[in-house]
Amino acid sequence: MAGNSYGTLFKITTFGESHGEALGGIIDGCPAGIELDLDAIQFEMSRRKPGQSAIVTQRKENDEVQFLSGIFEGKTTGTPIGFIIPNTNQKSDDYSHIKDTYRPSHADYVYEKKYGIRDYRGGGRSSARETASRVVAGAVAKQMLKDIKINAFVSSVGEIFVDKPYQELDFSKIENNPIRCPDEATAIVMEEHIREIRKNGDTVGGTVTCVIQNVPIGLGEPVFDKLHAELGKAMLSINAVKGFEYGSGFCGAKMKGSEHNDLYNPDGTTKTNLSGGIQGGISNGMDIYFRVAFKPVATLIQKQDVLDNQGNIVELTGKGRHDPCVVPRAVPIVEAMAAVVLADFYLINKTYKNSI
Repeated sequence: MAGNSYGTLFKITTFGESHGEALGGIIDGCPAGIELDLDAIQFEMSRRKPGQSAIVTQRKENDEVQFLSGIFEGKTTGTPIGFIIPNTNQKSDDYSHIKDTYRPSHADYVYEKKYGIRDYRGGGRSSARETASRVVAGAVAKQMLKDIKINAFVSSVGEIFVDKPYQELDFSKIENNPIRCPDEATAIVMEEHIREIRKNGDTVGGTVTCVIQNVPIGLGEPVFDKLHAELGKAMLSINAVKGFEYGSGFCGAKMKGSEHNDLYNPDGTTKTNLSGGIQGGISNGMDIYFRVAFKPVATLIQKQDVLDNQGNIVELTGKGRHDPCVVPRAVPIVEAMAAVVLADFYLINKTYKNSI
């Protein structure tokens, strides 16, 4: 299987399956001498882990990171950082009923057709549990970036939207509720909706908005490695993601140029920021903001028609422990992938400047 690595200079490779012994990864290219706060890394893992509230999957995993290499006396050594995250609460029998069937909108069918074999226990490598390794890498990247601030939050659940611009939101309130929405009144409505959806054995989608502040000018490598293109690739690599837009996004397609242009201030900043902090594929020093759309979880705790491996359509009821809505737990994953992209471009930009 190819495609398990991301990055050019700051590079991550992940491994492991949902119901295997452990997940893990290797972070290569991290500079030496960075003092790592391991508690901060574990905090990021706790934001993503299952079982953290009544509105997410009740699988119980501590998701404790065990670092194997690349760190000495609390600092990075410049060598590959290897780590594992043991799986401790697998219930593989929960998936025996789908051994010979393909669940709708899952990777079951295409994995088996492509590889000739699949790990049906929780989806194996296609499970969103793989993202735990990304959060470790992102947490390291965040500490490398220091002054850059990355804040993601739930901006919609189903038809319920935060109707305030991000500038009016207090990011310190993101962790104050299980939805991870800084608009507290909207978060209450979102939580009630998810509880009702779960009660009916159904699922619902939503969006995560991410805001990146204090980004230096110059990150991004046109023509094919534009900053927004890499952010889009990183976000679209996350399980259940169906869409990505930055800056004005699709709304910009409805505007006239006279409405959309970001006019300059004398210091090089812009009066508006419909560009989303990126021009010509390069960061311009303004806030980078984007939105990521997540589909409803495909496993429903209700009857559905499915395909079996003999070509028959049969009835199946989903079992196991699943999120009724992924977006609350997706928040740290979005932040992590944004941090990995920026860390990579930061090192590329540094290398370029050192060469001239």
